[in-house]
Amino acid sequence: MNTLPRSLRSRRAAYAAAGLFALGGLLAAVPAVSSAKSAVTLKHDDQPVARAALEPSSFSGVVKRVAPSVVKITTETRARRVAMNSEESPGLNDPALRQFFGGRLPELRQGPQAALGSGVIVSTDGYIVTNNHVVDGADKVTVTLEDGRELTARVVGRDSQTDVAVVKVDAHDLPAITFADSAKAEVGDRVLAIGNPFGIGETVTTGIVSATSRRPGLGLAYEDFIQTDAAINPGNSGGALVDVEGRLIGLNTAILSRSGGFQGVGHAVPSSLVSQVTDSLVQHGKVVRGYLGVNLQDISPSLAESFGLKNRQGALISDVLPDGPAAKAGLKSGDVITAVNGQSVGDASKVGLAVSATAPDTKLNLAILREGKTQQVQVVTALKPGSRVARDEERSGASTDDVGVLNGVGVGDLDRDSRRDMNLPARLKGAVITDVAPDSAAARSGLTAGDVILEINHQSVTSANEAVELSAKAEGKKTLLKLWSHGGTVFVVVDESGSDKANS
Repeated sequence: MNTLPRSLRSRRAAYAAAGLFALGGLLAAVPAVSSAKSAVTLKHDDQPVARAALEPSSFSGVVKRVAPSVVKITTETRARRVAMNSEESPGLNDPALRQFFGGRLPELRQGPQAALGSGVIVSTDGYIVTNNHVVDGADKVTVTLEDGRELTARVVGRDSQTDVAVVKVDAHDLPAITFADSAKAEVGDRVLAIGNPFGIGETVTTGIVSATSRRPGLGLAYEDFIQTDAAINPGNSGGALVDVEGRLIGLNTAILSRSGGFQGVGHAVPSSLVSQVTDSLVQHGKVVRGYLGVNLQDISPSLAESFGLKNRQGALISDVLPDGPAAKAGLKSGDVITAVNGQSVGDASKVGLAVSATAPDTKLNLAILREGKTQQVQVVTALKPGSRVARDEERSGASTDDVGVLNGVGVGDLDRDSRRDMNLPARLKGAVITDVAPDSAAARSGLTAGDVILEINHQSVTSANEAVELSAKAEGKKTLLKLWSHGGTVFVVVDESGSDKANS
C-alpha cells in the first residue's frame, strides 16, 4: 500500500531491463466509489459494446467521429545541467575522482530537447488527458488539433503513480471523446488505437483486447492495464484506445518488446481509471487517494491451504498499521478482504485500486473472511500519509499567504524498498520527493523526484508527514533545503516569491 514511485530515470531503466519501452505505464479500471460532484464533466456511455453483429467492412465512420478528439502533443525542455549517472558509469563512484566535484557526481550540460506524444480531448472547454511521461519535465507544451490549430497548454496536474496527466488549452466547443466503462471490455473485443506514432501524423491501427488486468511491472504504484495487439509505437503515448463504437476504453501507454518496436503487446490505462484520476487532478492538482493502513498480499495455493480458504480470491492482510483506519475498524492480520462496497476483488492489487479510488473520509463496506467465517466491516478511509491537498482558497484564487512553501512537491516515507531501489545509505533519514509540478518554484530550483529532503530551514526531517508539517509552518517565500541528491548532500534555496506572477 505504500509503494514508492521511482524517478523517471530509474523507471526508464526498469522498462529497458524488462524489455518494456516507455510509451507509458499505467493503471487499473476501478469504478469510482465516491459520490461527490465531479470537477470536470466527462461524457460517459456505460453500455457494453454490441458483440452479436458481424464485423463491418470499414471503420471509417468511427474514425471520422473519434479522430478530432485525438491531438498531437509537442514538448520542449530548456537546456539544463544534469548529474551523470553512476549506474551507467560505475567509475564515477571512485572517491579519488569524486573529490574533485565536492563529493558529488559531476554534471553535464544537457541541450534543449523536444519530444512528441499524443493526447485525448475529454471536455469541450479544453481539458486533455495524456501520459505523465509525455509532459514530465517539459518547460513548454503545445497541442496540435486535427484542424491544424496549435495551442499552448498548461499542465493542470500529473500523477506519476499511474502515468496519467491532464493539460488545459484555452479553447471552447472542442470535440470531447465519450468514455466507455472499461470494466465491461472483454478479451476478443475489437479496438482501434489512434495517435501520432513517430511524429508522422495521426494514425489508426486496429486489433483486439488480448488481455485485461495486466501488471507488466513498469515500476508504477498501480498497474492494471488493458492489453491489445493493435499496433502502438513511440509517439502513441497518451493516445486513444477506443471500441468499435468510438468510445474511449483506454489510454495507450506502453509496449512489451525485445526489439524496441511494436511486437504485438501493447498496454493501455483503462478509461475508468483515467476518468477517476482526471477528476482528481482537475479538482486538486494531484490525485487524492484513500488509505486503509494495511499491508496486503496475494493468496498463493499454499497460503490458501494454510488458512483453510476454499479459493484464492481476495487479498490477505499481512499487517495492520497502528492507529490507521483499518486498526480502528478492528481489522486483523490474517483477515482476507473479498469485496469492497459489494464488488468482489480478486487480488491485493484490486483492493489497493478500489481504496485509492476513494476520497479520504469515505465509508467503505468490506467483506472479510476471518477464521472461515464471512463478516462485514465498515472502514472510514484517511488521507494517504505524505499526500498534500490544495486548499480551497488556492483553488478559488483567494489569498495564499498562509499555505506554506514547497507547493507542487509530493513526498513519501523512506522504506526498505525505496532505499534499495535508490541505493541510499542506511543512516539516511528524511522524506523522498515523489513528484514535482513542472511549473513550480521547486522545479525551477532543480528539485526532482528521487531527491531526499534532509532538512527544511535547518530543521531535521525524518518522515513525509514531518516534511509536510515543516513546510506548512515555514514563514516567508524562501526555503532552505538540505538534500541528498545524486549520491551527495547539497543545499538548495527554493524561492516562491515570484510564483504567483509566473503562474498567472
